[in-house]
Amino acid sequence: MLNRAIYAMIFLGSSLMVYNIYGYIRYARDIQKKKDWGRERTVLYLPIFLLVMFLLGYLVVGVFGKPDLIVSGILFGGSVYVCIMYHFLRRVTNRIRENEQMEARLMAAEASNKVKSSFLSSMSHEMRTPMNAIIGLDAIALQDESLSPTTRGRLEKISVSAQHLLSLINDVLDMSQIESNQLAIRQQEFSLSQMLELVNVLTQSQCDDSGLEYRQEVIGDIGGTYIGDPERIKQVLLCILENAVEYTPAPGTVFFTTERAPCQDDRCILRFTIRDTGIGIDESFLPRLFDSFAREDASTTSRYGGSGLGMAITKQLLDRMKGMIAVSSRKGEGSEFVVTIPLEVVKPPEAAAAEETAPPASGLDGKRVLIVEDIELNAEIVADLLELEGVESERAENGQAALDRFRECPPGYYDAILMDLRMPVMDGLEATRSIRALERPDAKAIPIIALTANTLEEDVQHSLEAGMQAHMPKPVDADQLYAVLDKLIRK
Repeated sequence: MLNRAIYAMIFLGSSLMVYNIYGYIRYARDIQKKKDWGRERTVLYLPIFLLVMFLLGYLVVGVFGKPDLIVSGILFGGSVYVCIMYHFLRRVTNRIRENEQMEARLMAAEASNKVKSSFLSSMSHEMRTPMNAIIGLDAIALQDESLSPTTRGRLEKISVSAQHLLSLINDVLDMSQIESNQLAIRQQEFSLSQMLELVNVLTQSQCDDSGLEYRQEVIGDIGGTYIGDPERIKQVLLCILENAVEYTPAPGTVFFTTERAPCQDDRCILRFTIRDTGIGIDESFLPRLFDSFAREDASTTSRYGGSGLGMAITKQLLDRMKGMIAVSSRKGEGSEFVVTIPLEVVKPPEAAAAEETAPPASGLDGKRVLIVEDIELNAEIVADLLELEGVESERAENGQAALDRFRECPPGYYDAILMDLRMPVMDGLEATRSIRALERPDAKAIPIIALTANTLEEDVQHSLEAGMQAHMPKPVDADQLYAVLDKLIRK
């Protein structure tokens, strides 16, 4: 019985050793195919040689010798161990290959993202440049008091359509930045009251145009100055408010309430509640409300339009700001959105209130601004907008011309510079660095503002790093342009 067991181990061990030799030969060939393992491949022939010698040992012992339990046990155990090591090496090699493939895919994705970012930056510039002319010329034309009611109505419709197209462009660019993880949330001081005032002005105008009643309320003391990203917070609120206006038929009402929870260690939670008496949302659709391109039904798309990205972007922005959004709605009865955002208070309410009630500055009348713009039509639009506020302007067609003009004029001749980024001869970033490097008293103090169709976050960072104090997108928002110029010139 014992002899049978011994010879069984020798027979099984020999078969297993043949399998091991075959497996190692296949493994060596697979490694050779990779070609990038270098001299390490030759090492694989050594274990194959040893395994062949091991097999010969089996045959010698099994045919010519008298094997005992110890010898056969050692041989059989060695065969099992070699088989285990073979499969272990296979797994290690497969894991290495998977990691290499993942690394290659990651590098390809990063390269693709760089190409995508470059493409989006270029397309943003190309799309915004004609939009700047359309919106700017339309705004200037509407200032003409001699317009007939029919012409004024048509111009207003052009403005609405252009703004809608611009919002679609912004949504596509924002979603692309979110998907590529390039959308950054800034941390800066801002006045909550001033931001809410702008939100209310824009929403009130939309409600007036749509025949709706707009009710806004601030509950309690909301403080003054916070640290956060005012542009992104405003974007979130305006997106929800615009939807409330769009999906509320006249006569209806849109409610906007702001309140602040008790602060802890200078951290406060601001709560914004937006409610309307509109068409409402079916409860079965609420779980998909924040999905990209989500639509409740086909009739909503055909009737109200839109990109279907607004609420998805809103949710992503709130997640990045560590905020939350809750929605409740019933079909035909309206909707309610509650947005909560944690922010840090940087000034006591009294100090902020005193600052916000300070007397306004004298204005822009009589100031002189240098417009650096390679496209003549865009320069004319900005010059006309500045002229409406009594601002004198001169134009330089590229960065080199702007540098030469600034160098030749006396100190203090210009009160500010509006700088495009993409220009021939010398771009706006290089021109700004060159102006800042000049040895004259106003070179480092004069406000330089990027006025450009390059609107990605990396474009903003490049502008600030070059020495600009602000970055404004095209198409030009006249009120925002006046406000930024007034603030920086006074400063």
